[in-house]
Amino acid sequence: MEPLGSTLTATYAHPKPTPTNFLPAVSTLASSYRDRFPHNNVTHSLSLPWRPSTYYKVASNSPTLGPYCTRSQKVCDNTMLPFVSNRTTLFTRYTPDDWYRSNLTNYLESDTSRHNSERLRVDTSRLIQDKYQHTRKTQADSTQNLGERVNDIGFWKSEITHELDAMIGETNALTDVKKKLERALMETEAPLQVARECLFHREKRMGIDLVHDDVEIQLLTEVDIILCCEERMKLHLDKAIAQLAANRASQHELEKDLSDKQAAYRIDDKCHHLRNTSDGVSYFRGVERVDATVSVPESWAKFTDDNVLHSQSTRAASSKLRDDIHNLLVVTANEMWNQFNKVNLSFTSRIAETADAKNKIQIHLAKTLQEIFQTEMTIESIKKAIKDKSAFLKVAQTRLDERTRRPNIELCQDMAQLRLVNEVYEVDDTIQTLQQRLKEAEDTLQSLVHTKATLEHDLAVKANSLYIDQEKCMSTRKTFPNTLRLVGFC
Repeated sequence: MEPLGSTLTATYAHPKPTPTNFLPAVSTLASSYRDRFPHNNVTHSLSLPWRPSTYYKVASNSPTLGPYCTRSQKVCDNTMLPFVSNRTTLFTRYTPDDWYRSNLTNYLESDTSRHNSERLRVDTSRLIQDKYQHTRKTQADSTQNLGERVNDIGFWKSEITHELDAMIGETNALTDVKKKLERALMETEAPLQVARECLFHREKRMGIDLVHDDVEIQLLTEVDIILCCEERMKLHLDKAIAQLAANRASQHELEKDLSDKQAAYRIDDKCHHLRNTSDGVSYFRGVERVDATVSVPESWAKFTDDNVLHSQSTRAASSKLRDDIHNLLVVTANEMWNQFNKVNLSFTSRIAETADAKNKIQIHLAKTLQEIFQTEMTIESIKKAIKDKSAFLKVAQTRLDERTRRPNIELCQDMAQLRLVNEVYEVDDTIQTLQQRLKEAEDTLQSLVHTKATLEHDLAVKANSLYIDQEKCMSTRKTFPNTLRLVGFC
């Protein structure tokens, strides 16, 4: 028996193992003994199985636990069985070992059944007590959870009520600055038009000067800033109109959530005060299988918290929007004015850079012309050197040709012969080197001529750029709207 307090899983809870069948089947025995024993006639009656002498004549050996086949063999060796017509009746008897073993199995099964029954009674008593205590504790936990739930609902009710009062007060504070913002929006058109004209004029630059320089970057930035300022002004105008609708929507969500919280508070408070002796307690079969929930505690709290946070953010946006409109007018005016000054500074710097580049181009053009003249003189000197070396080559080759006419043994490869051959190779190599240098000098001359043409073209491009930046653009950027007009006071 297991001690008290152990787990409820006992031996009787498992399927009872199938006991070993010590008694063989009749059909099995009949078939297994076929053709094994001689057929002798039985001299006594086989109709009295209760007589001991009858049985022992068939199996005279004392009971042992040895294999059945061994005992059978002994019977075959010691006693010749008589022939009978009904062989099944003779060979379906059991041995004493089988009889004792069957009794022993029955005793063991009886002890096991009584032991399992005793364990079942003890475990059942303990189970009833444990389940009673567990049921009481479960009900107490449920009551405590309901109480905590009621407190949570009460807390969120107070939060929603407080936020709802604040939202109702904030909903009435957003109607004063629309006309001022509209006037400021109209004043941004003039500087936007000036910046776009400057970009249009600078598109007429030529060649390499059609560059995405700092002036163009600043002009594009000025256009973007003005457009951004206009967009923000329009956005704030839309916000001023939409904010009231947002406030009303938040107020509606809070009121709806508050109504749901009040209904849930009443229901859970009633459930919290229900007891086993309370009126109205009844069976509702299958209600535990009906899952009508649509949220968990985390999502439930998050829903109300999101409503409160959304209302707070909407209320903060409504409060901040009035200040933002005043600040926006000042900020946009400063941004446009500062960018206007940056563009003018970039124009001044770019004009100075272009003028400096133009002067340097003129200097490099003069140097290039001088270098072209010197290169032409070098080419002439190389050509003269090549012509001079031709005479030396002719003499050496003529000598070699004459020495080929020496007779018989006089055609000797003497020191003079070797030196003449080397002289021919050296002079020829010198001429090849000079010709290579001549080619290089001619290529250099062509490069210098190309550079001269490039510098002359670049000089004309720089002059055109200076005209556009100085005369076309800067002349239109001398005036800018007054700051007071940009902030909407005029």
